[in-house]
Amino acid sequence: MDLSKKPQLILGLAVGLAVSLVGCGKSGEKSRTARAAGPQSVPVGVATAQQKDVPVYLPGLGSVTAFNTVSVRTRIDGQLARVNFREGQHVKKGELLAVIDPRPYEVALSQAQANLFRDQAQLRDAKLNYERFKGLLQESGAVSQQQVDTQRATADQLEGAVKADQAAIESAKLNLVYCHITAPIEGRVGIRLVDAGNMVHAADANPLLVITQLQPIVVLFTLPEDQLPEVASHMRNSTLEVDAYSRDDQTKLAQGKLLTIDNQIDQTTGTGKLKAVFDNRDNLLWPNQFVNVRLLLELRKNRIVIPAAAIQRGPQGTFVFTVKPDKTVQMRQVTVELTQNNAATIANGVAAGDTVVVDGQDKLKEGSLVDPRQAGGNRNAQSPASTAGAS
Repeated sequence: MDLSKKPQLILGLAVGLAVSLVGCGKSGEKSRTARAAGPQSVPVGVATAQQKDVPVYLPGLGSVTAFNTVSVRTRIDGQLARVNFREGQHVKKGELLAVIDPRPYEVALSQAQANLFRDQAQLRDAKLNYERFKGLLQESGAVSQQQVDTQRATADQLEGAVKADQAAIESAKLNLVYCHITAPIEGRVGIRLVDAGNMVHAADANPLLVITQLQPIVVLFTLPEDQLPEVASHMRNSTLEVDAYSRDDQTKLAQGKLLTIDNQIDQTTGTGKLKAVFDNRDNLLWPNQFVNVRLLLELRKNRIVIPAAAIQRGPQGTFVFTVKPDKTVQMRQVTVELTQNNAATIANGVAAGDTVVVDGQDKLKEGSLVDPRQAGGNRNAQSPASTAGAS
């Protein structure tokens, strides 16, 4: 190679490289300008409007109460000889719970029976003497009328004594029955309050034990007074279902039936008290337990349901953004019939199968291009565990 031509060759290569770089820079700038000038899609969360049956629940706060509570006491005085139950045991009606020493009452029964035997013998003798005196008066007049009348009175008195002896026997037998303390209802036994060996009396302030009936069980809850007429109206047509939930309002404990509405309004709170009964087969409800209550008022058929997060409010009222097939959004005015938990029931404005925006609406306007992404979870599914009244 000619060394004299080497500097010119290097200079030519450098000029060519510079021209190439300038051309690439202009091409990249044009590309960025083109992208900036085109429409930008907005990422949004969407859900599909569904047609389904919508249950309408009225929420309330309630407290569990035993269906029956019995404080078991002794009806006689004596020494508690035996205790036949365990604390916390489920007992049936008529089951033997405790025994009071029956021996003093057995002696009293024997005495009453002996008195009856004695008085019956005296009564027979008095009756025979009365018949004898009456015969002598009629045949020979050997006795006076006064003697006959006196003997008759003696026989009547002894007959009364016999009846008193019979009553004493029945009383002694009843006391023997009271020596065996049985369960008056079926339920769960609480803590034992008196131990075997102690003397117990009918006048004692404390009972021997307390039995609470847990199956069925009652929940007392309150609702605002404005909702009571509607509840009463539905009660006349059918039996209303009631669900009981845990304190955190997440776990369903039991399902029961509405029994009655109280006959007065609490003026201090403006609420009415209602009573529901539950089978409580799983023993998940306990007396004095706090629960959240859901009263199923009605079931509305074939309603359009969307997530409540899709509802927007503007000068013209409530509206939603729906996604069209070309991935642009349209504003639609809607009428909300009911809002419960995370779901809204739409009376008009949205049809089943429409795609509505549930997240990112603050960046949208009529005709905006969007990048729809399905919202996590079934957000427009209703959960009966936590609902609100009709809006």
